[in-house]
Amino acid sequence: MSNQAGFSLPPDTKIPDHIALVLDGNRRWARSRGLSPSEGHRAGYKAVEKVSRAARDLGIHTFTAWALSTENWQGRPENESKVIFYLAKKALNMIGRDAKAEGTRFVHLGRKDRLPKDLIKEIAKLEEKTKNYTKHIFNLALDYGGQDEIVRATQKIVKDRVSSEDIDTKLFESYLDTHDQPYPYVDLFIRTSGEQRTSGLLPWQMAYAEYYFEQDHLPDFTPEKLKEAVLDYSRRRRRFGGNDAVEHFTFKPEVVAGLELAWWRLRKIPEGTRFRDYALKHLKEQFGLSKKLSYEAAKYLFAAAREENNGKNWDKALRSLKKFYRLIKKELKLAFEPSLVASLELKLIKETAGKNDLSLVSEAEDTARELYAEVYRISLFQAAKLAHLRVMAKVERNLAEAGFGEHHWKSAEDYLQKFYRALKERVA
Repeated sequence: MSNQAGFSLPPDTKIPDHIALVLDGNRRWARSRGLSPSEGHRAGYKAVEKVSRAARDLGIHTFTAWALSTENWQGRPENESKVIFYLAKKALNMIGRDAKAEGTRFVHLGRKDRLPKDLIKEIAKLEEKTKNYTKHIFNLALDYGGQDEIVRATQKIVKDRVSSEDIDTKLFESYLDTHDQPYPYVDLFIRTSGEQRTSGLLPWQMAYAEYYFEQDHLPDFTPEKLKEAVLDYSRRRRRFGGNDAVEHFTFKPEVVAGLELAWWRLRKIPEGTRFRDYALKHLKEQFGLSKKLSYEAAKYLFAAAREENNGKNWDKALRSLKKFYRLIKKELKLAFEPSLVASLELKLIKETAGKNDLSLVSEAEDTARELYAEVYRISLFQAAKLAHLRVMAKVERNLAEAGFGEHHWKSAEDYLQKFYRALKERVA
């Protein structure tokens, strides 16, 4: 998938319909650079302008930006509040300028009784101007609070004298700030600045939202970082209370670990059938492949492993890994991109090759996390344990191969067993 923002997403990436972004970290970003809070807010505004446009380019229908909460804005210094309201007007002008061309409807979420009158006037004008546009929605949460929204909705219901028997989920939703939107429910919630809480943003609409916490402050949140968040979202298996068990993961962790260890111990011998036979049994057990497909997959895996030993032709190893993952994807109907997975696998091989010092393999865990998140469609957070166990197994293998003792082979097998148990529990 390509887009006007200048970056691309792999085919079959699941794009969220609604992203909600908490704009956090402007003041901390500014303080760390010796700047004023107002300069931080200006830098944050520029980031939101770029990211919101990138979201539309990616095909995201609804983008919600929470700029000011009901709880904290009135305690800010007057000069800082003036800058925030100035930037809000600037955002309205930007949205209004591009609204017709991009088909973007603007909606204000929050209270309308405490903001400056001139700002409320501009908000009402833009909402009226864009009310019939349907391609995208830009929600600006300004003087918004989740509890306040629910209280306001309840007050409206009481004012309309709705009978208690008539109140249900559908009716209550019709009184919320997002009442007439096609995608009121948030798919992906993003918060910048390393904070790990929602602070009450859209509590009703976030019932099934996926959370993504970004370490960088808002001014450093780029379209590329948005892409990373969307990819992480796309990998997650959203059950909505249902069951999506992966039927083919019926392997026994101790059996798969034993088979992998066996061909690990033979991987430095010249090409021969014993090595391939172990790999064949391992693939048949782990993925449930037929004997024919297991043999074909083992052939590709063996070719890649041979290059890992001599390190002379990484391009050849990459080609073999691509063929291996194309076969696995086709047979198991998994959603990963074979070229991306093959590149990550090769990167992991290079980063762990011969290394037995834990301080040297932190990057390898990052790569492994991306690899398993992509293959098994889980989040980076969910893949962290798998990545750690796999890298630890390889470190123990390297120690054993370097002659530091037979007990390292036992440790490698223990880590492999833990890896396959964690994989089976996480994916199946």
